[in-house]
Amino acid sequence: MTNADIAATFDHIADLLEYQGGNVFRVRAYRNAARTIGGMVESLAAVRANAGRFLTDIDGIGTDLAEKIGSLLDTGELPLLAELRKAVPAAVFDIMRVPGLGPKKVKLLVDQLGIDSLDSLEQACREGRVEQVKGFGAKTQTMILDNIAFAKNPDHARLLWQEADAIVQDLLGWMRGCPHVRQIEGAGSWRRGRETVGDLDLVVDSDDSAAVMDRLHAWKETSAVLLRGDTKTSVRGPRGVQIDLRVVEHGSFGAALQYFTGSKEHNVRLRSWARERGLTINEYGVYELGTEDKNDAKSAKGVCVAGDTEQAVYGAVGLPWVPPELREDRNEIVMAERGELPELVELADIRGDLHMHTTATDGEDTLAEMVRAAVARGLQYIAITDHGQRVTMARGLDKHRLLKQWDEIDRLNESLAEDGRPPIVVWKGIEVDMLEKGGLDLPDDVLEKADWVVASLHYGQNQPRERITARIIEAIENPHVSVIGHPTGRLLNRRPPYDVDIEAVIAAAARTGTFLEINANPWRLDLNDHHAAAAKKAGVKIVISTDAHSTRGLDVMRCGVLQARRAGLEAGDVANSRTLAGLRKLMKR
Repeated sequence: MTNADIAATFDHIADLLEYQGGNVFRVRAYRNAARTIGGMVESLAAVRANAGRFLTDIDGIGTDLAEKIGSLLDTGELPLLAELRKAVPAAVFDIMRVPGLGPKKVKLLVDQLGIDSLDSLEQACREGRVEQVKGFGAKTQTMILDNIAFAKNPDHARLLWQEADAIVQDLLGWMRGCPHVRQIEGAGSWRRGRETVGDLDLVVDSDDSAAVMDRLHAWKETSAVLLRGDTKTSVRGPRGVQIDLRVVEHGSFGAALQYFTGSKEHNVRLRSWARERGLTINEYGVYELGTEDKNDAKSAKGVCVAGDTEQAVYGAVGLPWVPPELREDRNEIVMAERGELPELVELADIRGDLHMHTTATDGEDTLAEMVRAAVARGLQYIAITDHGQRVTMARGLDKHRLLKQWDEIDRLNESLAEDGRPPIVVWKGIEVDMLEKGGLDLPDDVLEKADWVVASLHYGQNQPRERITARIIEAIENPHVSVIGHPTGRLLNRRPPYDVDIEAVIAAAARTGTFLEINANPWRLDLNDHHAAAAKKAGVKIVISTDAHSTRGLDVMRCGVLQARRAGLEAGDVANSRTLAGLRKLMKR
């Protein structure tokens, strides 16, 4: 079993235990282990096979979990999981797909109403039986009824971050037109820059919550009001996404923004950190704990020490402000305390774009149009990297067509330099394909003439792990290859990554000085944040590229930068943050 399989198994166990009312600490242990394992680059099998190492050396993995990992690695099965599944109706997992219904609420519905499917849940809502269950009520029943249709619709997958961002920007613009809004910010997974976003959160500073909620309800994209309270409302927006808005007083705005940005794991860690210092944090502020019990947040005296800004919230517990992209409980609290938080890369740091296509293959715009668009965006250099000949569906370039394009680029550079310093330098590049049987789809005597070579894998993605890994490492070891494009081949919400030993790929890149790409295409964002962080740790430089197939495609660079920020990358970790001369010094040839 892969790390992802084991992480999914532990998450499944946590759901089953929570449904059965299991010990909260046991549930948390499985969830934390799932998160840790899911973020590992090195395989658990490799750790276990090393005689000098132990699974219990991994943070959060004790003897019991280590034994279960061993069982999964050996047999692919776990007796505990089989026992839990027998005790939980299969329909539970369909019902838990409804937004807002976790294991505990689902159990109440199953036990008290005999719910055994999404259809029976819908019927119970329409008959008014759900609102009679303690802890639900009419508003919750309405919300569930609306969300059932959403859960049944296969088109309503999680939004890509870029899709969510477009909604958030439009919504913020609309809400800022309300005179009662003093401050408003998006929160949740959108603010943390997650690759996909399930719902949207807004936090508003206002003294008139009713007027603010009315403004949201009047938004042209609001299709339904799911919930309305004194300070909170939930609506259904574009693409069926749920939007939750919370209104707070000015003195609590920073605390609410921090709280609703999350992640849940980061907030739990931060609250624990605060309690150790005699404080408690909630969505309203930072408060002193009562002297009678320093470990009990409920005994707070009510003395608020911070809350109006996020900086004040973190500062009250002795920490600098933590960038939202890092708030995933990956040791960022300790790093903050030690003054070791990275100075994250910014879009303004990017000087060049080194992966793009033109009408010579499958691009929509010509070489000249791509160059003009790059100049308009302030780039200092670009590489034109049309497909090699193997990608026949994209009219990939053979040797003769490629050399002809490179001659055109030479003439273009000469023209750009006629009046002195050129506004941009265009590199002669190519995106070669890693062939299924090994090698690249263009010969070395052609590649040696290129300024920049991207090597990618487009075919044979279902080959065994060893074969795919060998193909990529062979490309890495080719002296003419500059960077590996979209190294795992995934497409978010569409296609999983191919089975590759990414740890071996990173090690090979570190050994040879080959760059690895964060492909900024919102469907790819490949490398993911965990792998990009592992590459940084190994000393591998990252190239953030758009893989643009049109002039407008150049604008997705910000998505790649956001991914790099989630990985903790600084400008120095990104090769194309350097000047052209600086980039040349980094290259392996």
